[in-house]
Amino acid sequence: MMKYLDMTVLAALRAELASATNQLLATAASLSDADVRAPSLLPGWTRGHVLAHLAANADSYISLLTWARTGVRTPQYSSYESRAAAIEAHAARPAALHLTQLEDGAARFAAAVRDLPDRAWSARVEGMRPPPHPAWYVLVRRLREVGFHHVDLAAGYGPDDWPDPFVRRELHDCRASWPHDHGTVSEIVLLSPSSHRCPGKPEVVARWRGLGDGPAVAGTPRDMLAWLTGRSSGEGVSLLPVGQSFLPGPGGAGLPPPPPWLTMPAPADLPATPPKDYP
Repeated sequence: MMKYLDMTVLAALRAELASATNQLLATAASLSDADVRAPSLLPGWTRGHVLAHLAANADSYISLLTWARTGVRTPQYSSYESRAAAIEAHAARPAALHLTQLEDGAARFAAAVRDLPDRAWSARVEGMRPPPHPAWYVLVRRLREVGFHHVDLAAGYGPDDWPDPFVRRELHDCRASWPHDHGTVSEIVLLSPSSHRCPGKPEVVARWRGLGDGPAVAGTPRDMLAWLTGRSSGEGVSLLPVGQSFLPGPGGAGLPPPPPWLTMPAPADLPATPPKDYP
């Protein structure tokens, strides 16, 4: 039996996912067949590729929840090759069929979440890459897919639309999974969003040190997350000159490329139950 199954954390993640999914479905419903064939923000992918991936991704996480419920290893995908082939095959579907597949996948995933026994949330599952993680983190992974790929559709939803809990949680897990051997910055300074209104006196809310080789960079959490995940070219993120105070500006100029993002699908050593203070 799970020790301390904090239903408030699970309930918050489920509510956030329901809201994010509804926003995604609204965007998908607004797309025409021509819109679906247009390029997304991901190189080589149309919007149809993104929508096909999101629909299939819901089923892939149902597989992980099935694994947690039954104890029988159920791969997220049969292989990388089959995953890529399915996305390619379905990318050219008409907009109405994309919407139907997204809706059906979201409904099936929500049902799998609803029906998962309490004890199963602590079961260890694993995606296409290690490390294994508890089943409760599947909710976080699905939120990540919906939140970032909604931006990739380039259809009116951007980083400014990410909810604050999403930004806070993704930065938390980004740091927990930081690729120190491939870091391109040595320090990240997170500034209060109010710093844009008071550029002369920015408020530092967090500092990440010891990240690797490279310069220090500074920006608000939202701007930093967009840059680190490749969803912006660095707007709002600036170099922090050594020994000088930071003066926020438009950002982007002179920045190194961001380090590899999502080198692991989950931070290592996640607890079996979601911490009460999990972002």
